[in-house]
Amino acid sequence: MPLSEHEQRLLDQMEQALKVEDPKFASHMVAHPGRSRFRRRVAVGVCGVVVGLALVIIGMTIAQIWLGVVGFAVMVAAGAYAFKPGHHRELGTVQDDGSVAAAHPRGQTRANGSFMQRLEERWDRRRGEGW
Repeated sequence: MPLSEHEQRLLDQMEQALKVEDPKFASHMVAHPGRSRFRRRVAVGVCGVVVGLALVIIGMTIAQIWLGVVGFAVMVAAGAYAFKPGHHRELGTVQDDGSVAAAHPRGQTRANGSFMQRLEERWDRRRGEGW
């Protein structure tokens, strides 16, 4: 059942008040896309392990070794898929005013410059130290 216009307005006002009162909590309560991806990945992996286990059992009961081997391979692949490390990125920090500052503003990385530029700078510094 959809909310009435008045209820929707009240909900929006409460949300804004929460953002002003406790911005850190409000930003924490926003759905994180990485979590849902991880849950989906684990669900698919668990389903794959169950299917693989079923293939192993069926292969044993009908004396087809190749089917058991395929089932075992499916189980291993599904487990590896489920718990493969995901792509983690830094989202930023919540400022006092409730805004979110990027962890690394556009154009800036943790170490500016290409790998070769950083390597050459390090080499120049070491040569200057008499190394």
